[in-house]
Amino acid sequence: MKVNILEYLIEAATELPNKCAYFDEETSYTYSGILNEVKAIGTKLIKKLNVKCRPILIYMEKSPAVLAAFWGTVYSRNFYVPLDTNMPDMRIRLIVENLKPAAVITDMAHYDLARKFSNTVFIFEEMIETPIDEELLAKRLSTAIDTDPVYVLYTSGSTGVPKGVVVSHRSLTDYIEQFCKEVDIREDDIIANQAPFYFDASLIDIYCTLKAKGTMGIVPLEYFSIPLKLLDFLQKYGVTTVRWVPSAMKMVSTFKGFKSIRPDKLRKIIFGAESMPTKVYNYWKANYPEAVFVQIYGPTEITGVCTYHVVDKEYSDDEIIPIGKAFKNTEVFLLDEDDKLINRSEVVGEICVKGSCLALGYYNAKEKSDEVFVQNPLNPYYNEKIYRTGDLAKYNERKELVFVSRKDFQIKHMGHRIELGEIETAVMALSNMKNACCLFEPDKQKIILFYESDAYDDITIMEALKKRLQRYMLPNVLYKLDKIPLLHNGKTDRVKLKDMAGIKK
Repeated sequence: MKVNILEYLIEAATELPNKCAYFDEETSYTYSGILNEVKAIGTKLIKKLNVKCRPILIYMEKSPAVLAAFWGTVYSRNFYVPLDTNMPDMRIRLIVENLKPAAVITDMAHYDLARKFSNTVFIFEEMIETPIDEELLAKRLSTAIDTDPVYVLYTSGSTGVPKGVVVSHRSLTDYIEQFCKEVDIREDDIIANQAPFYFDASLIDIYCTLKAKGTMGIVPLEYFSIPLKLLDFLQKYGVTTVRWVPSAMKMVSTFKGFKSIRPDKLRKIIFGAESMPTKVYNYWKANYPEAVFVQIYGPTEITGVCTYHVVDKEYSDDEIIPIGKAFKNTEVFLLDEDDKLINRSEVVGEICVKGSCLALGYYNAKEKSDEVFVQNPLNPYYNEKIYRTGDLAKYNERKELVFVSRKDFQIKHMGHRIELGEIETAVMALSNMKNACCLFEPDKQKIILFYESDAYDDITIMEALKKRLQRYMLPNVLYKLDKIPLLHNGKTDRVKLKDMAGIKK
């Protein structure tokens, strides 16, 4: 296995120097072209900073150039931290305070803002003009080890303070090696990127492309609100593979996009990061019966993905698609409330993970790290860390893992233990239901349902749910919304919904 992620880039640039590696609708990079910019950036950072294993913020608009900034940082044996240029000032301040970055790489358009984050700011457009020092770069890369951090991605913290997940080269290389093998990502694949680069869902797009020596195109964000433009992009560029969050796929199914355009090269459809409504999957499957559909699961703390399920049977709209089995070199298991191993079907437990996929922890947050990266309670004999995901799952009769809900979303109501995800699944199974989210108000003991649909009102949806749910699971408060708010990564913005419902944080 490779020690450093740059080995994939160097190999691709050597074997296929003129092949298009990454593109958007304005720019494109060949493998040799991006490597040259990476080397220029690496040279600049080594000469100007002369530090190792320190965080460098990347504050640029999403484009292929951002990847050059990532890997130039890595060439200097430092690690990159991508920031959303639309992130609120308060969140940026919290991240900068936690991170204390060695420098910021930005573009000319964001230079003035970037100067607020560090005294050392590099402008990308100037960095790539730096003369490359091959000897200096080779010397620096020769000292790299596979436990060096490659990036830090910040996730939302339960206290409102972002948590920076530190991932090593070992974890990332293990991840992409296993993923490309199991999902069969190849040199002739063209991947359409949806996820922001500060979100771990983009790792497959970026790094499986790199490992397989394929091609990745960045889909403009606005196209995910315009189905015809989105599908036209896939057709125009001959996209073979998508790895999207279900909300992006849902938009296509809601507007029956394939009636107008059905991209004819699509053969691998990968989805994850949130529950896939089965009726959305059924719509895509009906239009691509020969395609391979893969559901994936995994939090940022285990480098993004630890289980996968190649969908191999039909599912009715009210069934849940499994998250499947662990990737090779990863162990995924369930623990009950007494930390006992669960083997029986239909018994809910917490998903726990061990293996090379585990992150190094949270940056500058030892106490938070120690809460979830813990000694394996099944092993009292030697030090063995596992990650406790806080997610609940069970085994079905085929011994496949089935996601149930977040541990935080398991409630006690009217004497019954209820999974809010089960209610959401029942709602999403209704025809013409666009989106739904369930919350719980503990003080008033109320189940709150937010839903998005042109076909239902509060009365008709309750009548429909009475046929699907136990009485104690029926929502007590309903909000019909024109649009359920989403985060940039495509997940439901539960914080905003809590504010709307007046739920105390």
